[in-house]
Amino acid sequence: MWYYDSQIIKTPKTITIDSLRYGKTVFLDSSKLKELGIKPYREITPDNRYFYNGTYTVDTSGDEVVGTYAQIGKDTDNLTKNMLSSIKSQLTNRLEATDWYYLRKLRTGTDVPADIQDYSDTLYSEYDTKKSEISAMNKISQIKEYENRAYTEVRKVETYKNNKTIYGPETESYVRHINMCNHWTSNPNDDVDPAFVSLTAD
Repeated sequence: MWYYDSQIIKTPKTITIDSLRYGKTVFLDSSKLKELGIKPYREITPDNRYFYNGTYTVDTSGDEVVGTYAQIGKDTDNLTKNMLSSIKSQLTNRLEATDWYYLRKLRTGTDVPADIQDYSDTLYSEYDTKKSEISAMNKISQIKEYENRAYTEVRKVETYKNNKTIYGPETESYVRHINMCNHWTSNPNDDVDPAFVSLTAD
């Protein structure tokens, strides 16, 4: 985008300056644009997950024009309410895969396998922890951190030899930002990831 004469130009267009008409291709010529006083334009807007757009200001003093919207924080009660609803839905969906074990026990008395019981107990424990953490939040900064928590993931380097994938011994580290509402440590259908080494909160 570009900025000229208090106007934001979103796409190249024919423009008249000092009675001279310039075709769309002028926007491909940075030198000519500078000569004409047409500056690059960019816009800074708040993260709409947490803020509404506030007052708009524009800075034309540099080689680039920057338009900025102030941040107006959304209601934290509504944000945490949505987070609590999300984790409740995820708990329900995750338990659906194992519900039949408990229905079978009611009908036939067959014990629920220990690993399934452990999985269910872990889910409920994690849900209770998440619920307590979210319910205690009253600042947008807390909500943002929870939904964008920094982790370091270490993975074995993958190489290919004789049509086979070889993992390691070398490793690589990656920074990940994880929404803790969606992060659960247990799954009865977890496939073993041969490249995975560790995932640690920063």
